[in-house]
Amino acid sequence: MSGQDVQQDVQTEQAPAAERPAPPARSRGAALGWVMTIGLNVIAPIITYHQLRDHGFGEFQALLISSAWPVLDSAIHLAWRRKVDEFAVVTLVFLVITAAVSLIGAHSARALLIKDSGVTGLFGLLCLATLLGPRPLMFYFGRKFATDGTPASTAWWNGLWQYEGFRRSMTVMTAVWGVVYLVEAGVRIVLAYVVDTDTMVVVSPVMVYVVLGCLGVWTALYGKRSQAEGERRAAAAAAGTPPA
Repeated sequence: MSGQDVQQDVQTEQAPAAERPAPPARSRGAALGWVMTIGLNVIAPIITYHQLRDHGFGEFQALLISSAWPVLDSAIHLAWRRKVDEFAVVTLVFLVITAAVSLIGAHSARALLIKDSGVTGLFGLLCLATLLGPRPLMFYFGRKFATDGTPASTAWWNGLWQYEGFRRSMTVMTAVWGVVYLVEAGVRIVLAYVVDTDTMVVVSPVMVYVVLGCLGVWTALYGKRSQAEGERRAAAAAAGTPPA
């Protein structure tokens, strides 16, 4: 999800032009924060996992050790910002779920493919489960990508929740990601039984990245469409005419 698209979306949805809260200027530490977030939550766990596997560690042990990086990121963020970093927490939960799934059942090639599908399915369930909570998951992801973590930018993002259009956008995005990942997991599990293993070993990771790419494109397009709709309503309100 593009932080810029989300920012544009939420600034224009369901709020008169004069009342739209402008995002605060990003601090100089924003770039450093981004580097640390991506490094500790994405790059470091992947490198650590593959290095440990290459040196004889089991899948479960490698995943658990790799999860130390998001824990470190959370500790740094807590010491720096005096609050928990939701992005790091979700990354940690995802790694722990993956490690737990790796212990279940047999360890044949087909079983491992099914377990991989189960992980993405669990992420889909996590997305949908957050719809029952105070904020959907994409609200926290959006806050991570659209702000620099400072109190001013965080307060700006939290304040946008008062707008109905913003709440709807976060809910729709979370629901779509959740449903798509559940469907993707189901399709990959079925394919694991009907397609030979050698073929599925190639198809499975390709499906993961294709689905992620499609979701990213859809999110960007949805954000632009929501922006256009918000601008249209604001213009209609300014002109004193009801929107079509």
